[in-house]
Amino acid sequence: VETFEAGINLVGCEVKSIRQGEVNLKDSYATIYNGQLLLKNAYIKPYDKGSYSNVEPRRDRRLLMHKHEIMRLLGKVKEKGYSIVPLKVYLKDALVKVEIALAKGKQLFDKRDSIAKRDLDRQQQRDVHEALKGRY
Repeated sequence: VETFEAGINLVGCEVKSIRQGEVNLKDSYATIYNGQLLLKNAYIKPYDKGSYSNVEPRRDRRLLMHKHEIMRLLGKVKEKGYSIVPLKVYLKDALVKVEIALAKGKQLFDKRDSIAKRDLDRQQQRDVHEALKGRY
């Protein structure tokens, strides 16, 4: 629905891992706790050459935004039932940024439609594969 750019609070080895592309945002989300925006469950692989300075790969990381932006996000999350999800992590100049978005979850009937469509597509692919397999 709406996208935002946020900075992220990292330690040195995490930045090096992100530069190598060793970050996974699958199943991660952002939440607001005590007026701070936190990125939860994002996986940043421990840096190969790091030693004692490596930290927990799935730790909570603080996202950096202006207070008024965080309060605006909080209002939408509470009022309309939106979630805050990270879309991508990228470098802007020498800084690591996270693109986050306000997203609305699917309703149960939407999920059923998606599952039915996926099953139908899978069956069609199977039929095409079988037809081509029988030809040769």
